[in-house]
Amino acid sequence: MRVIIQRVISSQVTVDGEIVGKIGRGLNLLVGIAATDTEKEIDWMSRKCLELRLFSTGDGEDRWEKSVQDIQGELLVISQFTLYGDCRKGRRPSFSDSAPPPIAQQLYDLFVSKLALSGLRLQTGRFGAMMQVTIENDGPVTLLLEREATL
Repeated sequence: MRVIIQRVISSQVTVDGEIVGKIGRGLNLLVGIAATDTEKEIDWMSRKCLELRLFSTGDGEDRWEKSVQDIQGELLVISQFTLYGDCRKGRRPSFSDSAPPPIAQQLYDLFVSKLALSGLRLQTGRFGAMMQVTIENDGPVTLLLEREATL
């Protein structure tokens, strides 16, 4: 599983000209599900996204001591199968490491439901749709989180 986690001032996702998800201060999460992912990876990643300290204390210091939960931030979660695009060979990415859509959607929905248990305001994109994402990155702070399935 791969997640691009971005600290944002605001973010929104649009499908066919309609805003389907919009947040203020918090985290924008672009989520890629691998063919080998299971609930174990979903559990780890949801905890990591909620507990990772990416926000300053607000006391004039720029130390990152607070999580999105600590600041009662918001979450925008967007499926992004292209995170598993392999560009090492040829001129066209291979997506063979991405989970097939039915499995990916099931695990993506599980990830969203685990994040929702936090009680934070949560918005999503539309799985499988062509989406336009507007991100007002704060910092900018952008990290790649990865969790490979252990067999």
